[in-house]
Amino acid sequence: MATIAFLGTGLLGSAFAEAASQRGDTVTAWNRSADKAQALAQFGVIAAKSPSEAVRDAQRVHLVLKDDVVVEEVLAAARPGLSADAIIIDHTTTLPALTAARAQRLQAEGIHYLHCPVFMGPPAARKALGTMMVAGPRELFYSVEAELKKMTGRLEYMGERADLAAINKLFGNAMIIGVAAVMSDVLTMARASHVSAEEALKLFEFLDLNAIASGRGANMAKGDFTPSFELAMARKDVGLMLETAVNRPMAVLPQVATRMDQLIAAGHGADDFSVLGIDAQQTPS
Repeated sequence: MATIAFLGTGLLGSAFAEAASQRGDTVTAWNRSADKAQALAQFGVIAAKSPSEAVRDAQRVHLVLKDDVVVEEVLAAARPGLSADAIIIDHTTTLPALTAARAQRLQAEGIHYLHCPVFMGPPAARKALGTMMVAGPRELFYSVEAELKKMTGRLEYMGERADLAAINKLFGNAMIIGVAAVMSDVLTMARASHVSAEEALKLFEFLDLNAIASGRGANMAKGDFTPSFELAMARKDVGLMLETAVNRPMAVLPQVATRMDQLIAAGHGADDFSVLGIDAQQTPS
């Protein structure tokens, strides 16, 4: 069994720490709000008074923090207690550019660092479900692969490019947030139409969203906007959706309508509506 530390015991961090302790690891935890770390004592987790105390003698140090600023603050506070062979496993969702710079700096300083963001909530973390992505040195990944597999249902090594897991985490969260935002607009239309939310959500049983993403998404990636559903017709439908909502606040569709109008004005009305992704084909200046 391993000796590990968790820095950051919010909802996800506490679930990870609880699960690790239940697996038999010796777990020490620190959190800025001390009561959150102390609450884990019932699971055998030791609460530390500082990051440096938490990481002392730890073979792995797991970071589950808010953002890049907090990661840097906590790493600096942990450094005095960090052993030379400890491996930092950073689960924080961070900016890719800052993640790459951090990884490069830590490597130059002789600190072992892997960025390992996840797609899972606290219940999944307790049951080792969900997905964990890893970016960083290959040999370092291999050295902890078996232990990381105990934490997740799916472990994906993204490669040695330090920011790849960070980038893919944002891709995934964009899809998750986007789908939820569109669902909120569907529910707004349902309320305006006197249709129950439960009945409205049954529609998603009829739609193969994976096929839509892989099929039309592949064409968008290639810049192929050959029409099967013309933008002008899709814009007409979005107009009907907005009218159905009867001026109720909507999360996404009004902005979609505005962008469609811009593209139609630019001459793309006869293209497939996926021409909404045309900006992704432009070479950055």
